[in-house]
Amino acid sequence: MSKFNLISFLIILLLPQFVLAQKMENTSKLSYNAELSSYKYDFEVNFFSVKSQRQVLRMAYIYLKGDPDKPIVTLMHGKNFNADYWTPTALYLHKKGYGVLIPDQIGFGKSSKPTHYQYSFSALAHHTQSLMASLEIKKSIVIGHSMGGMLASRFALMYPQSTQQLILVNPIGLENYLRYVNYKDTNFFYKNELAKTPEAIRRYQQKNYYDGQWNDQYEALTHFMIGQLQGPDKEQIAWVNAQTYDMIFTQPVITEFKNLSVPVSLIIGTRDRTGPGRNWKKPGLDYELGRYDRLGKTAVKLIPDAVLHELTGLGHLPQIENFEHFKDTLDKALETSEK
Repeated sequence: MSKFNLISFLIILLLPQFVLAQKMENTSKLSYNAELSSYKYDFEVNFFSVKSQRQVLRMAYIYLKGDPDKPIVTLMHGKNFNADYWTPTALYLHKKGYGVLIPDQIGFGKSSKPTHYQYSFSALAHHTQSLMASLEIKKSIVIGHSMGGMLASRFALMYPQSTQQLILVNPIGLENYLRYVNYKDTNFFYKNELAKTPEAIRRYQQKNYYDGQWNDQYEALTHFMIGQLQGPDKEQIAWVNAQTYDMIFTQPVITEFKNLSVPVSLIIGTRDRTGPGRNWKKPGLDYELGRYDRLGKTAVKLIPDAVLHELTGLGHLPQIENFEHFKDTLDKALETSEK
């Protein structure tokens, strides 16, 4: 290899690390409090009062009213996200006439983050149902992504009368994790959360969400996490994050998929390998967590009359990675609610 080619090769090899280093420098002064008070969302944020577990909490939400003859779509965010990352999907749906409701669940985004609280998918589903009732939303298409898929599934199980259709986008919870991994106390997750760094957040998402790729859009989605990590409420955020990790392992929904009584569509980026607990699997188990190229096919067989839409080559966030491809598939899934 010539000297010129060697230099070119090294530049290409080191470019992602250089880009990440530049982004780290640009975000070194980011600082957000627990409720992201100074973090701007793309839409106006409203607040709904929640009385729960001897506390009065604030639930942030975005509500875009649609055409009177079109359904309302409720978008449920994943664990490492908030309502704001749904912006492209919300704009697309709203342009088509749908009403769009995007809550920040209690413990996430701009909503309250109580530290003395029993977090559960059932409680979050109940809060969402109460929010919908306050807005006089009797029925909604419910779309859940990642951890939001577990919540959306629980919502549909608890409130089938309020669920016009359930659409799961690369949901976690397509496996009952404690069958395969050792239980970890919330202290374990708290310690891990406190040890996070901005660089570690970026590298995790680059590797696990985007197949090693990185751009300004992906980078922007890490800023609220980095700001809270560098903000005044770091320990509070770490503990709440630890508590909500516990839900994922101890409150499975896959065991109840057979009981879903609403139309269900799964949109699965088959490159996804998200497998909570992969690093503390039970010894001696010959099982690979997070094989979404297999999990979608398995899950659709458990759900009565469910439909599977596979997006080959896309990963955990198909709606972010390739929105054009995602929206076409979303349109196909939404056809169920139009019939």
